[in-house]
Amino acid sequence: MPTSKAAFHPNNIHQSGYNFSELCKQYPPLEELTFINNYGTTTLDFSNPKAVKKLNRALLFTYYNIRYWDFPDVHLCPPIPSRVEYMHHIADLLKNVNIASSYPVLDIGTGASCIYPLLGNAAYQWNFIGTDIDTSSLKHATKIVKKNNLDEVIQFRHQSNIRHVFKGILAPTDRFAATVCNPPFYSSAQEAQEANLRKQQGLGNNSRTRNFSGKNNELWYKGGEKAFIHTFLYESSLFKNQCYWYSTLVSKKENLKGIYNSLKKLGATTVKTIPMHQGNKITRIVAWSFISADVQKEWR
Repeated sequence: MPTSKAAFHPNNIHQSGYNFSELCKQYPPLEELTFINNYGTTTLDFSNPKAVKKLNRALLFTYYNIRYWDFPDVHLCPPIPSRVEYMHHIADLLKNVNIASSYPVLDIGTGASCIYPLLGNAAYQWNFIGTDIDTSSLKHATKIVKKNNLDEVIQFRHQSNIRHVFKGILAPTDRFAATVCNPPFYSSAQEAQEANLRKQQGLGNNSRTRNFSGKNNELWYKGGEKAFIHTFLYESSLFKNQCYWYSTLVSKKENLKGIYNSLKKLGATTVKTIPMHQGNKITRIVAWSFISADVQKEWR
């Protein structure tokens, strides 16, 4: 199941870059952080987490009708173009089964930003349930949802056990059109800090502050991405007929072979790998389903 290079999804309105003129017009607070670089182009300091956060606010305000989006700076501040890219690809998976209007999407690790529910609802009017192990994240996500009058279409559940993904969250009667997840990438806080230092140096900045911020539980998990995803895979098999498309981002290409082997052993009927660009980095969505042809009829 090889992956290949891919451009932005055709529906992604950010594929041509940031229109700072339009963003500053629609969201004036951004203008004070922009400047003209040596090439005569308007830009901002992407190594500055406050500038990145304000850019995200401007994007959400201008293109997704999100009027309030705030949370403590220690929490992960996600890049909007790559997050909405994920939503567009999930929409493609759901297009032929036409179930997204009947069942919600489940966001594993929704975070304080609540970014996938906000974008998925704005772009496709999906309902969401977001989960997280961090009660502080859920508190801030809930405030964002209420301030934007979305509490009827976006709800939350607390995962109280860090060792589980779906156990303790899914009830026997739950059904979901899809799951989305951006798993913790690093295996330790030290690994996350070292990677950030290299990134900041690449941006010409020796600061140890992450330009996209992030708390420990958002950035690392014992055993890293590989361990988290294999828990995700196993527990998805315990609820085979309760979600049409399970999916997760996979950053490390070397983890794919183990994922495919596990899904085969667990009885997945369909597995798809979708390449995605995130800046200069290529990542991918791995999506799988346990739904048999007979059970598919019950979902339509």
